[in-house]
Amino acid sequence: YYLTDVIGLAVAEGVPVQTVSVQHAEDALGVNDKAQLAIVERVLQRRRAEALMRGGVTVVDPARLDVRGELICGRDVFIDVNCVFEGRVILGDGVRIGAQSVVRDCELAAGVDVRPFSHLEGSRVGAAARIGPYARLRPGADLAPDTHVGNFVEIKQARVGRGSKINHLSYIGDAEVGCNVNVGAGTITCNY
Repeated sequence: YYLTDVIGLAVAEGVPVQTVSVQHAEDALGVNDKAQLAIVERVLQRRRAEALMRGGVTVVDPARLDVRGELICGRDVFIDVNCVFEGRVILGDGVRIGAQSVVRDCELAAGVDVRPFSHLEGSRVGAAARIGPYARLRPGADLAPDTHVGNFVEIKQARVGRGSKINHLSYIGDAEVGCNVNVGAGTITCNY
């Protein structure tokens, strides 16, 4: 059955039928296949992007933004193209999210700069931290303010102290890195 078939069935059964007016024609679009589902998904995503922009967020290209959950933004947030937000994400004032980044269930404090192609999940990031490009924060990553996690760095279930830098090609797992530490390239910490 199609939803529109319900009208005929209701009339045949003597059930009262009433009309409903919609504000926008796209509110009444039907979904009968994956192509139509993609069309209404883009309508939803466009509306989410417009709401963010009305709230002061810079969205470089609203057609290339996906919000798949709750996205809470502070003032002057900047979101570049092809970014995906999943679960509950909180972005503080002045946060910048670089192109092609994915952020899931994270809280980023004011002034955080996420550079392109980074993937953050289940993490907390302190104020003015720099992440990426090509960085991965896995669940349990907790970065203090003024930290730097550079390219090809992965952090899981680890705390990184204020002012510490893990610039490139490192895996920090199940660890606590103190303040103002400079972790060299190729460093691995883990707990197997």
